[in-house]
Amino acid sequence: MIARDPSVRNVILLACCQALSMSAMSMNMTVTVLVGQSLSVDPAFATLPLALQFTATMLTTMPASQLMRRVGRQMGFSIGVVIGVTGALLAVLMIFERNFVGFCVGSVLMGVFMGFSVFYRHAATDTASDAFRSKAISMVMAGGVVSALLGPELAKRSYDLFEIDGLGTVTYAGCFAVVALLQASVLIFLKFVDIPRETAQQQEDSGRPLKEIVRQPRFVVAASGAMIGYGVMSFVMTATPLAIVSCGFVFTDAAFVIQWHAFAMFAPSFFTGSLINRFGVLRIMMIGAAALLGCVAVTISGIELFQFWWGLVLLGIGWNFLFIGGTSMLGECHTEAEKAKVQGLNDFLVFSTVAVASFSAGAIFHLFGWNAVNLSVLPMIAIIIVMLLWKMRFLHPVSAVGD
Repeated sequence: MIARDPSVRNVILLACCQALSMSAMSMNMTVTVLVGQSLSVDPAFATLPLALQFTATMLTTMPASQLMRRVGRQMGFSIGVVIGVTGALLAVLMIFERNFVGFCVGSVLMGVFMGFSVFYRHAATDTASDAFRSKAISMVMAGGVVSALLGPELAKRSYDLFEIDGLGTVTYAGCFAVVALLQASVLIFLKFVDIPRETAQQQEDSGRPLKEIVRQPRFVVAASGAMIGYGVMSFVMTATPLAIVSCGFVFTDAAFVIQWHAFAMFAPSFFTGSLINRFGVLRIMMIGAAALLGCVAVTISGIELFQFWWGLVLLGIGWNFLFIGGTSMLGECHTEAEKAKVQGLNDFLVFSTVAVASFSAGAIFHLFGWNAVNLSVLPMIAIIIVMLLWKMRFLHPVSAVGD
């Protein structure tokens, strides 16, 4: 039955692509800021490579969406893989050369890869029914559970993989060699993805203008939930390895915390779609916002390893509920003809927020410390809580279930 259902089959294949892509991204999150710290002349620039990576993701989303509309999902994703592998191999070379600028260029190319990869969750809905949409998104995102277990573990096992006679270990170069291998493996599963390309007539139909679509309250809340959920997560997560190491812990401790954070990001995806169908997307997103508040409460309470662990677990859960909730709601804001531009705009907005968060996280941590990083996200969390309450009360005062 599964093999005959293109919707379920595509979701399984895309979940495998997501697992490999996010494993590579999980390794990036674990080691990129530490590489930046070791190569840059100023500690404030430690997060610059990761910030540039998210910036590249942001700038890629809209053209990637339009390209896939023209050439199809399979070809578009494959182009992204080739660019990503190139970036990862360049990063390996630049670590050997101790070239900070070159490493930043490699990070940009890996960011382009992620700019394509973020559409796996959207691609899952291309052949899914309305009733299956939330579950399809969740199932693809659940592929990230593999990344939570695999990514940081591979980082721990490969960070000292390469040695040079007379110079010793070239720390972290092995991580990006593994990243290149993970990215290249995506092509195996993409070969079997079966999502029909749009016809010429469908491509000519662009639907309503974007300015009309974005004025919908539903779009505003959907995009804001994904933006704030991802932005807060990225801001705190980017600074976390720096904070852990600065508190006297070792790299493997940082990898352990990021590993559990990534697990908390994706493990709820096995049931997030069902929870949305049962309780309503607004309530699930509100729980996500509450988890982010819990993260702040834990992380400012102390600097023991278990406090980093608990805080990052709550951060991951909050991201999951807000991001999947926002993505699910977004699917109700556009027609099939409007899909490419609306998805592209949404992800452009999301990763614009992520890029700003990543750029500023290192500087704020360096200048003001770990508590300042966590307290800085409270206004953003307050904004999404107010927006969710507003939509619950004034647009649907009776029930938020099914909204």
